[in-house]
Amino acid sequence: MKQRIITALIALLLLVPIIIYGGWPFIVFAYVIATVGLFELMRMYAKNNAILYVIVATPFLWLILSSDNPLAIGTVVFDLASIMIFMLIILLILTVLTKNRFTFDQASFMLFATLYVGVAFYFLLEMRMIGLNYFLFILFLVWATDSGAYFVGKSLGKRKLWPAISPNKTIGGAVGGLILAVIIGVGFQLIHPFDYSYSYIIIISIIISISGQLGDLVASAIKRHYDIKDFGKLLPGHGGVLDRVDSLLFVFIVLQLLQFA
Repeated sequence: MKQRIITALIALLLLVPIIIYGGWPFIVFAYVIATVGLFELMRMYAKNNAILYVIVATPFLWLILSSDNPLAIGTVVFDLASIMIFMLIILLILTVLTKNRFTFDQASFMLFATLYVGVAFYFLLEMRMIGLNYFLFILFLVWATDSGAYFVGKSLGKRKLWPAISPNKTIGGAVGGLILAVIIGVGFQLIHPFDYSYSYIIIISIIISISGQLGDLVASAIKRHYDIKDFGKLLPGHGGVLDRVDSLLFVFIVLQLLQFA
């Protein structure tokens, strides 16, 4: 627990100025963290070939992250859809050039992992560029959900939420996280109001909390399938990058679909 707290404090000291300042430092930070997250997925899937997979996938990841200002080569414009189609073609060609030593299954994982990390971090970047208040609102609600779920689950949680996926999560914890997220959301609206009604803030707080918990369960399902405890070991006491942002990334994808902000 002590190591976990020390890591969290150091991370906050480093991240808070970058988040508040925004601009190019935040963009660089997002590119680096996204690349590390992609490496964690590749290492989970194929430890011996992780570096090679990342070398192939990273250019496409960076193109996705920059797809708000798509690269144009002649008449070809690399928007998000074009990037993924191009990556799909390249990966399928590799299955032929390697005489199926690089398989369709491997190509599928690389495509899916790059798309998931790239799109999630792209929406994260977009939200920060829209406004610090929106970004902080989401961060606070995700943290409130995690904190509420942990403390309420420890004290009142009896019935397991989804033991086959995440045996430590309880229904009481999930409800506690949801309630605390709504309280924090309303409190944020009181202190730094958006141009939304309180009923909308409550609804969006509920959506953020549920999405965050679903994102956490999705990450748990992936780790259980590949029989690993954590995605990485970069953050002592916390695991890897994806272990810390799994719920957050899922939230950004859902909010983009709902066109929040």
